Amino acid sequence: MTPVCISCLTALSFLLQVVECSSYKQSEAKNHPKISIDEKHINSQKTYEIEVHGILLWASMGLLMPIGILTMRISTSTTDFPPSKHKILIYVHAVLQVVSVVITTVGAVLSMIKFENAFDNSHQRIGLALYAAVYLQVLIGFRRPKRGSRGRSAWYLLHWLLGTTICLVGILNVYTGLQAYRKRTSKSTTLWTVVFAAQVSFMAIFYLFQDKWDYIIRQGVIIISPGCDPENSQAQLEKQVKDVVIVNEPCRK
Repeated sequence: MTPVCISCLTALSFLLQVVECSSYKQSEAKNHPKISIDEKHINSQKTYEIEVHGILLWASMGLLMPIGILTMRISTSTTDFPPSKHKILIYVHAVLQVVSVVITTVGAVLSMIKFENAFDNSHQRIGLALYAAVYLQVLIGFRRPKRGSRGRSAWYLLHWLLGTTICLVGILNVYTGLQAYRKRTSKSTTLWTVVFAAQVSFMAIFYLFQDKWDYIIRQGVIIISPGCDPENSQAQLEKQVKDVVIVNEPCRK
Protein backbone atom coordinates (compact mmCIF):
# COMPACT_ATOMS: atom_id res chain seq x y z
CA MET A 1 0.00 0.00 0.00
CA THR A 2 1.41 3.39 -0.99
CA PRO A 3 2.14 6.13 1.53
CA VAL A 4 -0.62 8.25 0.00
CA CYS A 5 -3.21 5.55 0.63
CA ILE A 6 -1.97 5.10 4.16
CA SER A 7 -2.24 8.82 4.78
CA CYS A 8 -5.76 8.92 3.34
CA LEU A 9 -6.89 6.00 5.50
CA THR A 10 -5.39 7.61 8.60
CA ALA A 11 -7.13 10.91 7.88
CA LEU A 12 -10.45 9.13 7.23
CA SER A 13 -10.15 7.18 10.48
CA PHE A 14 -9.45 10.41 12.37
CA LEU A 15 -12.49 12.09 10.82
CA LEU A 16 -14.73 9.16 11.74
CA GLN A 17 -13.55 9.36 15.35
CA VAL A 18 -14.24 13.10 15.43
CA VAL A 19 -17.74 12.59 14.03
CA GLU A 20 -18.52 9.82 16.53
CA CYS A 21 -17.26 11.93 19.42
CA SER A 22 -19.32 14.90 18.25
CA SER A 23 -22.48 12.81 17.87
CA TYR A 24 -21.95 11.28 21.31
CA LYS A 25 -21.63 14.73 22.89
CA GLN A 26 -24.79 15.87 21.10
CA SER A 27 -26.72 12.84 22.31
CA GLU A 28 -25.48 13.44 25.88
CA ALA A 29 -26.53 17.07 25.66
CA LYS A 30 -29.99 15.98 24.57
CA ASN A 31 -30.36 13.28 27.22
CA HIS A 32 -29.18 15.26 30.23
CA PRO A 33 -32.07 17.75 30.22
CA LYS A 34 -34.48 14.85 29.96
CA ILE A 35 -32.88 13.14 32.93
CA SER A 36 -32.99 16.38 34.87
CA ILE A 37 -36.66 16.85 34.03
CA ASP A 38 -37.43 13.26 35.07
CA GLU A 39 -35.63 13.74 38.39
CA LYS A 40 -37.55 16.94 39.07
CA HIS A 41 -40.81 15.18 38.24
CA ILE A 42 -39.95 12.28 40.56
CA ASN A 43 -38.98 14.65 43.38
CA SER A 44 -42.15 16.71 43.02
CA GLN A 45 -44.24 13.54 42.97
CA LYS A 46 -42.51 12.24 46.09
CA THR A 47 -43.00 15.58 47.85
CA TYR A 48 -46.69 15.49 46.98
CA GLU A 49 -47.04 11.96 48.38
CA ILE A 50 -45.29 12.99 51.60
CA GLU A 51 -47.63 15.97 51.95
CA VAL A 52 -50.71 13.78 51.42
CA HIS A 53 -49.43 11.31 54.02
CA GLY A 54 -48.85 14.13 56.49
CA ILE A 55 -52.30 15.66 55.97
CA LEU A 56 -53.98 12.27 56.44
CA LEU A 57 -52.15 11.50 59.68
CA TRP A 58 -52.68 15.03 61.00
CA ALA A 59 -56.42 14.75 60.28
CA SER A 60 -56.65 11.39 62.05
CA MET A 61 -54.28 11.57 65.03
CA GLY A 62 -53.84 15.31 65.28
CA LEU A 63 -57.47 16.40 64.92
CA LEU A 64 -60.23 13.75 64.93
CA MET A 65 -58.87 11.62 67.76
CA PRO A 66 -58.45 14.59 70.14
CA ILE A 67 -61.94 15.86 69.24
CA GLY A 68 -63.33 12.40 69.97
CA ILE A 69 -61.64 12.45 73.37
CA LEU A 70 -63.06 15.93 74.06
CA THR A 71 -66.61 14.77 73.27
CA MET A 72 -66.23 11.91 75.74
CA ARG A 73 -64.79 14.33 78.28
CA ILE A 74 -67.88 16.54 77.91
CA SER A 75 -70.14 13.53 78.39
CA THR A 76 -68.44 12.36 81.59
CA SER A 77 -67.79 15.76 83.19
CA THR A 78 -71.21 17.35 82.65
CA THR A 79 -73.88 15.99 84.98
CA ASP A 80 -76.72 18.26 83.85
CA PHE A 81 -77.12 16.57 80.47
CA PRO A 82 -80.09 14.21 80.06
CA PRO A 83 -79.30 10.56 79.21
CA SER A 84 -80.24 11.11 75.56
CA LYS A 85 -77.51 13.75 75.13
CA HIS A 86 -74.96 11.53 76.84
CA LYS A 87 -75.85 8.78 74.39
CA ILE A 88 -75.47 11.14 71.43
CA LEU A 89 -72.02 12.21 72.64
CA ILE A 90 -70.96 8.57 72.97
CA TYR A 91 -72.06 7.91 69.38
CA VAL A 92 -70.20 11.02 68.19
CA HIS A 93 -67.10 9.79 70.01
CA ALA A 94 -67.37 6.35 68.36
CA VAL A 95 -67.95 7.77 64.86
CA LEU A 96 -65.00 10.17 65.14
CA GLN A 97 -62.70 7.38 66.28
CA VAL A 98 -63.81 5.02 63.51
CA VAL A 99 -63.31 7.71 60.83
CA SER A 100 -59.91 8.45 62.36
CA VAL A 101 -58.91 4.78 62.14
CA VAL A 102 -59.99 4.62 58.47
CA ILE A 103 -57.90 7.70 57.62
CA THR A 104 -54.97 6.27 59.59
CA THR A 105 -55.22 3.05 57.56
CA VAL A 106 -55.12 5.01 54.28
CA GLY A 107 -52.05 6.92 55.48
CA ALA A 108 -50.36 3.69 56.59
CA VAL A 109 -51.00 1.97 53.25
CA LEU A 110 -49.68 5.01 51.39
CA SER A 111 -46.48 5.03 53.44
CA MET A 112 -45.91 1.30 52.95
CA ILE A 113 -46.40 1.47 49.16
CA LYS A 114 -44.73 4.77 48.30
CA PHE A 115 -41.96 5.29 50.87
CA GLU A 116 -38.73 3.57 51.81
CA ASN A 117 -39.59 1.99 55.15
CA ALA A 118 -36.15 1.34 56.61
CA PHE A 119 -37.42 2.40 60.06
CA ASP A 120 -34.10 4.13 60.68
CA ASN A 121 -35.63 7.28 62.18
CA SER A 122 -37.86 8.04 65.14
CA HIS A 123 -40.84 9.16 63.03
CA GLN A 124 -41.17 5.81 61.25
CA ARG A 125 -40.62 3.75 64.41
CA ILE A 126 -43.16 5.76 66.42
CA GLY A 127 -45.59 5.54 63.51
CA LEU A 128 -45.32 1.75 63.37
CA ALA A 129 -46.01 1.49 67.10
CA LEU A 130 -48.98 3.85 66.74
CA TYR A 131 -50.51 1.74 63.97
CA ALA A 132 -50.39 -1.34 66.20
CA ALA A 133 -51.81 0.57 69.20
CA VAL A 134 -54.65 2.06 67.14
CA TYR A 135 -55.89 -1.32 65.94
CA LEU A 136 -55.55 -2.74 69.45
CA GLN A 137 -57.68 0.13 70.73
CA VAL A 138 -60.32 -0.65 68.10
CA LEU A 139 -60.54 -4.24 69.32
CA ILE A 140 -60.79 -3.08 72.94
CA GLY A 141 -63.50 -0.58 72.01
CA PHE A 142 -65.68 -3.21 70.37
CA ARG A 143 -65.24 -5.53 73.37
CA ARG A 144 -66.78 -3.04 75.81
CA PRO A 145 -68.54 -4.77 78.74
CA LYS A 146 -71.93 -3.51 79.88
CA ARG A 147 -72.03 -0.91 82.60
CA GLY A 148 -72.17 -2.56 86.02
CA SER A 149 -70.80 -5.85 84.76
CA ARG A 150 -67.69 -7.55 86.02
CA GLY A 151 -64.52 -6.24 84.44
CA ARG A 152 -66.05 -2.93 83.35
CA SER A 153 -63.71 -0.89 85.58
CA ALA A 154 -60.59 -2.64 84.28
CA TRP A 155 -61.78 -2.24 80.69
CA TYR A 156 -62.49 1.46 81.16
CA LEU A 157 -59.06 2.09 82.71
CA LEU A 158 -57.27 0.24 79.88
CA HIS A 159 -59.35 1.95 77.20
CA TRP A 160 -58.75 5.40 78.70
CA LEU A 161 -55.01 4.91 79.23
CA LEU A 162 -54.39 3.49 75.76
CA GLY A 163 -56.54 6.12 74.04
CA THR A 164 -54.86 8.99 75.87
CA THR A 165 -51.40 7.57 75.11
CA ILE A 166 -52.23 7.18 71.41
CA CYS A 167 -53.49 10.76 71.26
CA LEU A 168 -50.43 12.25 72.98
CA VAL A 169 -47.88 10.16 71.05
CA GLY A 170 -49.76 10.85 67.80
CA ILE A 171 -49.49 14.59 68.40
CA LEU A 172 -45.77 14.14 69.12
CA ASN A 173 -45.33 12.20 65.88
CA VAL A 174 -46.93 15.01 63.91
CA TYR A 175 -44.06 17.21 65.08
CA THR A 176 -41.45 14.58 64.16
CA GLY A 177 -43.14 14.25 60.77
CA LEU A 178 -42.82 18.00 60.20
CA GLN A 179 -39.12 17.78 61.01
CA ALA A 180 -38.66 14.83 58.64
CA TYR A 181 -40.51 16.74 55.90
CA ARG A 182 -38.23 19.76 56.37
CA LYS A 183 -35.10 17.59 56.13
CA ARG A 184 -36.38 15.75 53.06
CA THR A 185 -37.63 18.74 51.07
CA SER A 186 -35.63 21.63 52.61
CA LYS A 187 -38.90 23.53 52.93
CA SER A 188 -39.75 25.63 55.97
CA THR A 189 -42.31 24.17 58.37
CA THR A 190 -42.39 27.04 60.85
CA LEU A 191 -45.90 28.16 59.91
CA TRP A 192 -47.39 24.67 60.18
CA THR A 193 -45.60 24.07 63.48
CA VAL A 194 -47.00 27.29 64.97
CA VAL A 195 -50.53 26.59 63.68
CA PHE A 196 -50.49 23.04 65.04
CA ALA A 197 -49.11 24.24 68.39
CA ALA A 198 -51.98 26.76 68.61
CA GLN A 199 -54.51 24.02 67.85
CA VAL A 200 -53.06 21.67 70.48
CA SER A 201 -52.98 24.46 73.06
CA PHE A 202 -56.64 25.30 72.46
CA MET A 203 -57.66 21.66 72.80
CA ALA A 204 -55.63 21.26 76.00
CA ILE A 205 -57.25 24.35 77.56
CA PHE A 206 -60.70 23.13 76.51
CA TYR A 207 -59.98 19.69 77.99
CA LEU A 208 -58.94 21.19 81.33
CA PHE A 209 -61.87 23.63 81.28
CA GLN A 210 -64.40 20.78 81.15
CA ASP A 211 -63.38 19.66 84.63
CA LYS A 212 -64.31 23.08 86.08
CA TRP A 213 -67.47 23.85 84.09
CA ASP A 214 -69.95 22.38 86.58
CA TYR A 215 -68.08 24.05 89.44
CA ILE A 216 -68.25 27.43 87.68
CA ILE A 217 -71.98 27.05 87.02
CA ARG A 218 -72.68 26.14 90.66
CA GLN A 219 -71.05 29.35 91.89
CA GLY A 220 -74.28 31.21 91.08
CA VAL A 221 -76.59 28.59 92.61
CA ILE A 222 -77.66 28.38 96.26
CA ILE A 223 -77.51 24.77 97.42
CA ILE A 224 -80.06 24.02 100.18
CA SER A 225 -79.44 20.99 102.32
CA PRO A 226 -82.23 18.41 102.61
CA GLY A 227 -84.58 19.10 105.56
CA CYS A 228 -83.93 22.85 105.61
CA ASP A 229 -86.77 25.34 105.13
CA PRO A 230 -86.19 27.21 101.84
CA GLU A 231 -87.93 30.35 103.20
CA ASN A 232 -85.69 30.47 106.29
CA SER A 233 -82.61 29.86 104.13
CA GLN A 234 -83.61 32.69 101.81
CA ALA A 235 -84.28 35.02 104.77
CA GLN A 236 -80.89 34.21 106.27
CA LEU A 237 -79.22 34.84 102.93
CA GLU A 238 -80.94 38.25 102.57
CA LYS A 239 -79.93 39.16 106.14
CA GLN A 240 -76.30 38.26 105.37
CA VAL A 241 -76.38 40.41 102.25
CA LYS A 242 -77.83 43.37 104.23
CA ASP A 243 -75.17 42.95 106.91
CA VAL A 244 -72.45 43.02 104.26
CA VAL A 245 -73.94 46.18 102.71
CA ILE A 246 -74.17 47.87 106.11
CA VAL A 247 -70.59 46.96 106.99
CA ASN A 248 -69.21 48.18 103.65
CA GLU A 249 -71.29 51.41 103.65
CA PRO A 250 -69.19 54.47 104.63
CA CYS A 251 -70.11 56.38 107.78
CA ARG A 252 -72.33 59.40 107.27
CA LYS A 253 -71.88 62.58 109.35
